[in-house]
Amino acid sequence: MEEVLVPIGVVGMLFVGLPWIILHYITRWKTAATLTSGDEALLEELYQLARRLDERMDTVERLVAADNPDFHPARLHHDRETDNQKLRELDRMLAEKKGSL
Repeated sequence: MEEVLVPIGVVGMLFVGLPWIILHYITRWKTAATLTSGDEALLEELYQLARRLDERMDTVERLVAADNPDFHPARLHHDRETDNQKLRELDRMLAEKKGSL
């Protein structure tokens, strides 16, 4: 009796158990590497917050520059094309993403 059960158990483990474990962890790996809709919403919110903060910094720098003529901001300027190139690309990608949803 034991001569029959051991080979059946080994074959079952090889053809059922092993692929099951491998496919389980492949599925876990693939789902962990993707962004969920909650993650995308959080990224969108953080992006909008960063844009608002950038606008506020521009306002503060304008006010300080108006009071102190020797003030020269060290940050990037919002009105220069080279500074905004990546932001425009990100805006375009977000618009494409929203259009595809």
